[in-house]
Amino acid sequence: MTFPSSRGLTRVTAALVSAFAACTLVAADRSPPRPNIVVFISDDHSQLDSQAYGSTEVRTPHMAKLAAEGLKFTHAFVASPACGPSRTTLLTGLWPARNGAEPNHKRKNPGVASLPPALRALGYEVVAIGKVAHTDYAKDHGFDSAAGPNQGFEDTVAVAKFLAARDAAKPLCLFVGTRHPHTVWSTELTYDPAAVKIPPTHFDDPTARAERARYLTDVTKADTLLGEVRTLVREHLSADTLFIYSADHGAALPFAKWSLYEAGIRVPLIMAWPGHLKPATTSEAMVSWPDLLPTFIELAGGKVPDGLDGKSFAGVLRGTTTTHRDRVFTTHSGDGNFNVYPIRSVRTRDWKYIRNLHPEFQYHTHMSRAIGPHRPLFWDTWLAAAKTKPSAAAVVNRYLEHPAEELYDLTADPHELRNLAANPKHATRLDALRVELDGWIKQQGDTQTVFGQPLLRGEPVTDLVLGNAQKKR
Repeated sequence: MTFPSSRGLTRVTAALVSAFAACTLVAADRSPPRPNIVVFISDDHSQLDSQAYGSTEVRTPHMAKLAAEGLKFTHAFVASPACGPSRTTLLTGLWPARNGAEPNHKRKNPGVASLPPALRALGYEVVAIGKVAHTDYAKDHGFDSAAGPNQGFEDTVAVAKFLAARDAAKPLCLFVGTRHPHTVWSTELTYDPAAVKIPPTHFDDPTARAERARYLTDVTKADTLLGEVRTLVREHLSADTLFIYSADHGAALPFAKWSLYEAGIRVPLIMAWPGHLKPATTSEAMVSWPDLLPTFIELAGGKVPDGLDGKSFAGVLRGTTTTHRDRVFTTHSGDGNFNVYPIRSVRTRDWKYIRNLHPEFQYHTHMSRAIGPHRPLFWDTWLAAAKTKPSAAAVVNRYLEHPAEELYDLTADPHELRNLAANPKHATRLDALRVELDGWIKQQGDTQTVFGQPLLRGEPVTDLVLGNAQKKR
C-alpha cells in the first residue's frame, strides 16, 4: 500500500488549481445536468444509535426512511473522533497531519487547499449552513457563502430562506450541520431511562441511564431536523439530488468520542439519489470522510486532484464496484488540556490495531475533567461506585489507563472488550499491523506531537473550566 508523501502540499495545492481549471472545461460540455448534492451533518452521533442500523431503543424515522429510499454504508468511518480535525479532513481530503488541524479547535495550515472550490469551478454553488466546519473556520474553505450559527442550527429557518431565494440555474452543493446530539444534551426526556440499553463498555447505574436518555432525546432531535431539511429539498430542488446523512464522529460518551474505538470513529452514512441508487440497499464498502468530496467532484464530471488522501467511491454509487478501501487509518491528538492523549490506529475489515503513543499519560476528556454542563453526572457516580464495586472499578480503570498497544478481533469482539495484543497467537498479525501503521505515520509526516499539558499516571487530577483554569479535587 502506498500513501501520498507528507512533502509536497504545495504541489497538491498547485494540482488543485490545475484541477479547478480542468473542472471548468469539463463542466462546459457536461450532459446531462450535474446532480444537486445535499449533505446533512449531525454532531456526535455513533453509527449504531439509529433505527437504520438496527437500534430498537432510539427513534430515528427519517434516517430509516432515507435508508429505505437509498443506500446505507455499514463501514463508514471518520478520520478523527473530534469535531475540528474530522471536519477539516472532510473539506480538504487530507488527514490531520497533512492539513494541520491535528488537535481540536485548530484551523488548517495556511496554504492548504480545500475542495469546495473544485465544485465551484464545475459551476456549482457551494454553501454551508450551520456547523459544517468548526467554529468560524468555514470561511477558510472556499464556500460561496457560510450562514447560520457556527455551533450548528437548531431549526431549519436559515435553510428554508436560502433555498427559497437562491438562483436555481446553478447546481447546488449544500452542507447543513446541526449541533444535535452534541452536549449539552436536552434536559427534557422523551425516553424512559429504565428502558435504554447501556453499552457493555459502561457501568450501568440510574445516572448513566438518565444521561443516555438525554443523549437519545437529542439524537431524535437531529433526526427531526433531517426530515425537515429533506422536505425543503424536495420543495426547492430537482429530483436529481443526491442527499446524504452522516455525523462527524461518535457520541460524547466513554469509549466513543475522543477515542479510536468503533463507537468513536464508525458513523452513519446514508444516501438517497432517485433513479441512481436502488432503494433499501446496503454497501459493505469501507469508506472514510476524506473520500466524500472527491466522490462529489467525480460525480459532477470533474477530475479529482492528485495527492489527496481521500479517494472517490463514485464507482460504488454507480454500481460498477462493491469495494473501496481495504483498511482505514484514524488519528487523534487531543482537545485542549481536557484531553491530552495522542492515538493512532489502522483498521482492516476484521481487525483493529490501536497505538496509544503515551500510555504513561492519564486518559481524560471533558467527561472526566470539565467543570460545568459538559461533564456528565454519571462520571462522579461511577467514581463513587468504583470504591466498592469491582465492576465499576473495572470500567473506570479501563477508561483512565490504556496500554501501549491494543488489538481487537472485530468479528468476535465488536465492542472491543478483549485486547489481544499480548496474546502470542496473534503476534504475527500484530507485527504486520505495527509495520503498516509505522509506514502510514511516516508517509503522513506525522510528528506525533503532544498538544497540551498531560497528566501522568499517579498525578493528582485537576478539573478544568473553559480556558483551562485548573481546580484540584
